[in-house]
Amino acid sequence: MTNAPKRPWKHAKKWATFNHMHMKNPRKLLRIATAGSVDDGKSTLIGRLLYDTNSLPEDRLQSIVATSKRNGYDYIDLSLATDGLVAEREQGITIDVAHLYFNTERTNFIVADTPGHAEYTRNMVTGCSNADVAIVLIDARKGLLEQSYRHLYISSLLRLEHLVVVVNKMDLVNYDASVFQRLEAQVQRLLAATNFTASQLVCIPVSALKGENISENSDFMPWYQGQPLLSVLESLNDRRQTVDAPLRFQVQTVIRPKTTTHPDFRGIAGRIATGKIHLGDPILVLPSGMTSSVKAIHVFNEQRAEAHAGTSITLELDDDLDVSRGALLVHPGEAPENAKRITAEVCHMSRTPLVLGKRFLLQHGTTRMLAKLVSIDARLSPKFEGEETCRTLELNDLGRVTLQLQQVIYADRFADNRYTGRFILIDEGSNETSTVGFIIEFHDD
Repeated sequence: MTNAPKRPWKHAKKWATFNHMHMKNPRKLLRIATAGSVDDGKSTLIGRLLYDTNSLPEDRLQSIVATSKRNGYDYIDLSLATDGLVAEREQGITIDVAHLYFNTERTNFIVADTPGHAEYTRNMVTGCSNADVAIVLIDARKGLLEQSYRHLYISSLLRLEHLVVVVNKMDLVNYDASVFQRLEAQVQRLLAATNFTASQLVCIPVSALKGENISENSDFMPWYQGQPLLSVLESLNDRRQTVDAPLRFQVQTVIRPKTTTHPDFRGIAGRIATGKIHLGDPILVLPSGMTSSVKAIHVFNEQRAEAHAGTSITLELDDDLDVSRGALLVHPGEAPENAKRITAEVCHMSRTPLVLGKRFLLQHGTTRMLAKLVSIDARLSPKFEGEETCRTLELNDLGRVTLQLQQVIYADRFADNRYTGRFILIDEGSNETSTVGFIIEFHDD
């Protein structure tokens, strides 16, 4: 076996050391979802990112080197770095969504490694649901496959802020610029057909196996004028802009300790999905329509003057309002839409088909209500060939449906707010998650 190459990412730091560093200049946290068809080299790419950023523990790297040698390879099989489940290794495929971590000088990364098989499309939706960026791999030899279409569509469906398309295995097509340019043009045409609104779309030609265009620009592809993959990822923005969105605070629970030291304490606990809140802010409680103002903001054992998106807090209000789990707190004048009938794009996640008339429990944040499927409006054809009519949605189908709700839902369109614009449907009988949905329209009764 050839000696291990030097790791070129000079300023990498171990994941375990970043938590208390750079306090004056807060580090970004970027959530990545990776997707690709089977054998596109996704596991090798992730292993390469871990390797080039010195994020593999030394004993783990030695084990990978030894296993690669034992298997007769003349290279380090970095795909082994992502092995986490025994079942995956036995079958030679990645089944579940695995999470891995690495960091560079300015950014901490969490990678949701999603499976490549078509029957695990639902896992890709799950993995991408909280991602800031999707990395979609395409094999330079095979071009766009059915799963490539699905992964690109799902990236569009989930309104991801950034999309990085990696054309891998360029070494197997002699680093031919025309191969990459043809695939890049196909991707751009496909995404244009879905009105994809990512703030940044980048296509990068790489060889994950050889480490070309991963952390440094490749000498074999001088025709590529863009940045290598790691530099592109470091340049992307995280979700701090959610702080500037309207306040959406869904109540998780109400805390009434009734202790001698705090006999009248009544705290409203939950997590701020978007926006920010300050002491003295006026507050509108939905669905009751009652109003009050912020008396205190508690974060763990501290009191603060303000809190912002992503923070779990306990609020005290000036008035003793009847607030319970599932209520939504917003600023007056910034209330979301409300309706009892909605249309949503969905991914069906159950082996039990989705059929007209079926009743579900709809879980929207901390709110749960009854819902009935009143129409299946369309199903996506496999290769962006448009929508098709259907009577049911099967496992992993992507489509559009309309639901009638038992009570009014206070929510946003998913395009406007990724946190309050999504929901899941739960089967009443089995209690399994049936479908995940993304609201696109509200209807008056």
